Amino acid sequence: MITLAIVKPHCLKNPIAYQTIQQMLIESGLKVVASKRINLSRDEAEKFYEEHRNKFFFRRLVSLMTSGPSEVVLLSGNDAIQQWRNLMGPTKVLKSVYSHPACIRSCFGLTDTRNATHGSDSEQSVMIERKFFFGDATQ
Repeated sequence: MITLAIVKPHCLKNPIAYQTIQQMLIESGLKVVASKRINLSRDEAEKFYEEHRNKFFFRRLVSLMTSGPSEVVLLSGNDAIQQWRNLMGPTKVLKSVYSHPACIRSCFGLTDTRNATHGSDSEQSVMIERKFFFGDATQ
C-alpha cells in the first residue's frame, strides 16, 4: 500500500525537526518510493486544499504552504496510510501533546495549521494527491 506525506515548510526550515522526522520514518519501516521538494504557488496550494476553502483556517493554511519549500513523499508499507497517520499523530497539536507525546505533530507542530506534516486519509485521497504532485509518472 502507498500513502502520500508532506513535510510542511516550517519543518524543512528546522534541520533538527527534518532530521528527526526522517529518522522516525526509517524506524517505522515505511519505505520512500518517491520524494521531491516543491514550492507551491498560491494557486496550487488553493487547489490542493480546495476542500477547506470555506473553513476559517484556509487562508492561513495556504499562506503556510506557500511560505517555502515542502517535501512531498510517497511511502510504501503494510497499511501505509494508517502507519503514517499514527506517526504524525492527531491533527490538533495540543491534543497530540497529551495523547501522543512522541508523535511528529506533538514534537514539531506549532499550531493546528502549522502541524508539521500532512498525510492522505484514504486510498482515494492517495490517488488524487499522488496525481496532483507526481502526475502519472509514479503509476
